[in-house]
Amino acid sequence: MNRRLGLLAGIVIALLLAALSVYLYGKATPYQEEVDHGPAPEAAANPYLAAEDFLRKQGLSVSHANGLDVLPTLEPRQHSLLLLGDRSSMSPRQIDQVLNWTRAGGRLLFIAESIWDEKLGRSHDPLLDRVQIHQLLSDDLKDAPPQAEQDPYPKLTKLYIEDEDAPAYASFRTTFHLEDPHNLVQAWANSAKATHMMQLNHGLGSIIVVTDADLWKNDAIERYDNAWLLWYLTADTRVTLMFNTDHDGLLTLLLRYFPQALVALAALIMLALWHVGVRQGPLIGATPRARRQLHEHLRASADFMWRRSGQASLLQALQQDILRRVRRRHPGFEQLGVAEQWLVIARLTGQPTRAISQAMGPRTKQRLSSVEFSRQVAHLQTLRNAL
Repeated sequence: MNRRLGLLAGIVIALLLAALSVYLYGKATPYQEEVDHGPAPEAAANPYLAAEDFLRKQGLSVSHANGLDVLPTLEPRQHSLLLLGDRSSMSPRQIDQVLNWTRAGGRLLFIAESIWDEKLGRSHDPLLDRVQIHQLLSDDLKDAPPQAEQDPYPKLTKLYIEDEDAPAYASFRTTFHLEDPHNLVQAWANSAKATHMMQLNHGLGSIIVVTDADLWKNDAIERYDNAWLLWYLTADTRVTLMFNTDHDGLLTLLLRYFPQALVALAALIMLALWHVGVRQGPLIGATPRARRQLHEHLRASADFMWRRSGQASLLQALQQDILRRVRRRHPGFEQLGVAEQWLVIARLTGQPTRAISQAMGPRTKQRLSSVEFSRQVAHLQTLRNAL
C-alpha cells in the first residue's frame, strides 16, 4: 500500500513539473543581447589603428614610428609624415631635421600644440612658430564671419574642393583657431567661426597644420568625411604616423597611484631583513638588575679598547693627553723640534730627558709583555699627573 502511494505521488509530481515547464516555455520570450567588451587590445594600444587600416585599404603604404630616429630612413618625395603625438620634448635640431626633410619634398602634417602669446611674441610650440602660424582660442575672436549665422552645420569644418558642388565635412574641435598673419597659406578649412586646418608650401614639399587630430582616432574616424579627409591629405604618398604607443610600466603606475603602499612595503621589507639579519658576535646575557660599580665600567671600557685597538692605541692616547696638557702650559710648544719638546716636558715634570724619550717615543709594532705594558702606562700616568 505504501509503495503504491509513493509511486502515485511521484507520478503526480512529475505531471505538475511537466505542466509548469510547458507554461513557462509558453511565457518565455527569446531575445538577443550584445555585450560590449570594449576595444580590442590592439585598438586600445593604438588610437589610430582604424586610420591605418583605412589608408591601407585605399592602397597606401602605412607605417608607424615612436620617434624621429627613423626620419633619416624616410625618403621625402611622395612621403607623408604625420606628427600626431606629443612634441614637447622636440629639440631645435630635430625641428631643423623635420623642416629640411619637408623642404626636400616631404609632406608634413602636425598638430598645433600651444596658444600664441602676444606679449612674448611666441608660443610654446617652436615648430608652429617656425612656420609662422599662430593658434588662438576661438572664443577670443572678436567678430564672427557674416555667413556664420546661415551655416546649417556651424560646428563642422568645411573643405571646398575644386569642381565639387558640396564641401567635405570634418569634425575638428572648434575650441581653437589658426591664423596666418603673414599670408603664407595656400589652402585652409573653416568651421562657422574659426579656421582649423591650413596648408602652405615649404621648398619642394608642403606643411599642413591642424588644431587637433581627434577626428582620426578610432572612435571618430568613421564620422562625417573624417576618413576621406585623411586620405585626401595623404593621397599618392607613403604614410608614416608618428606617435608614442609605449605605455607606462607597472612600477611607474604603482609610483603614480600607490606611493603610500610602496613606502609601506619597503618599510616592511627593511624590518624583515633587520629581523633575520646575521648577528655579529654571541648573544649578550641578561643584565642583572643591580647597578655596576664605576671601576667595573672603567675596566670593561679598557678591556674593550684593548680587544679592538690593542696596546698601541692605549699608550698613544696617554701620550696625546700629555702633549695636550703641555701645549696649554707652554705656548708655541708645537713649533719646537722633538728634542726641544722633550726638554720642555722634562722641565715641567721634573723627570730626566732620557725617561721622557722612552715614554714619549714612537711605539714599536712588537707586542709588549704585560709587565712592560704596565710599566709604560705607569710612567705615562706619572708624567700626566705632574702636568
